[in-house]
This record gives sequence, C-alpha cells and structure tokens, in this order.
Amino acid sequence: MLKARDIMTTNVVTVKPQTPITEVARLLLEKHINGVPVVDERKKLLGIVCQSDLIVQQKKLPLPSVFNLLDTFIPIKSPAKLEKEIQKISAVNASQAMSANPLSIGPDTAIDEIADLMVNKNFHTLPVVENGKLVGIVGKEDILRTLTASK
Repeated sequence: MLKARDIMTTNVVTVKPQTPITEVARLLLEKHINGVPVVDERKKLLGIVCQSDLIVQQKKLPLPSVFNLLDTFIPIKSPAKLEKEIQKISAVNASQAMSANPLSIGPDTAIDEIADLMVNKNFHTLPVVENGKLVGIVGKEDILRTLTASK
C-alpha cells in the first residue's frame, strides 16, 4: 500500500510567521496550491495558511449575538472565538492568519488514512512531519495522481 512518503511533495513552499499576507496570497496563486505551511528557522511546523484563511478577510466583521436576561446582555458566541475571527479578518502576516498546530501526518501514514482525513475532516493539504520537522506535504492532487499512475 502506498504511504505518504511515496506521494508527498518534498520541495515544499513554506513561509515564515512574519511573511506578509499579500505575499502568502501571491504564493498560493502563483504556485496553484491550496495551503502553505508556516515554519520557523528550524523547519518546525507552526501552522498552515490555506486559501480559506485568506478568503475570510473579505468577510464582514461578525457582530456578536446577545440575548437579554434580567437586564444583562449575555453573548451567544464565546468572546475567545469572536477574538479569533477578528484576528483572522485583520491579519497582516502569516502567523495571524494561520491555523496553528495543524493536524500533520508522518511519512509512513497509509494513503487510505490520508484519504479518510481529507474526506471526513475536509482537509485539502496535510503537512508531513518527521522528527519534529516538516519533510513534505500531501495535497488532494497527490492522491488523484495515484489514480492515473500506470499499473
């Protein structure tokens, strides 16, 4: 059975936490990729910025829903969640827009498990980490390529 190491892209496009959002968007468009890992100087995976993380910047600022109980306003949405949404909408660099501590897979993760994660968790891009360092990335196109490979 195929494993992540057999299908992953090893020449991974990455960004640093301080990379401007405009540069991240340019990379996603130019490289035709859905997500870009955010790494530190030691290639430790810190997060991932996907197209959807940048598209959220075009949303309107969500006004918190509240209800009144005994003359007290009680928010329906947690203040922490609202703060996170505001941070993503106003992000100016990768660290502010990224999904921190993303789910990653190892090089020996089987292709059926990768496909399961992509379908059931709606992931388009999965970083491959070995010994705490980013070593590759698997995207939906990598899975599709296996269907066209000669047998």
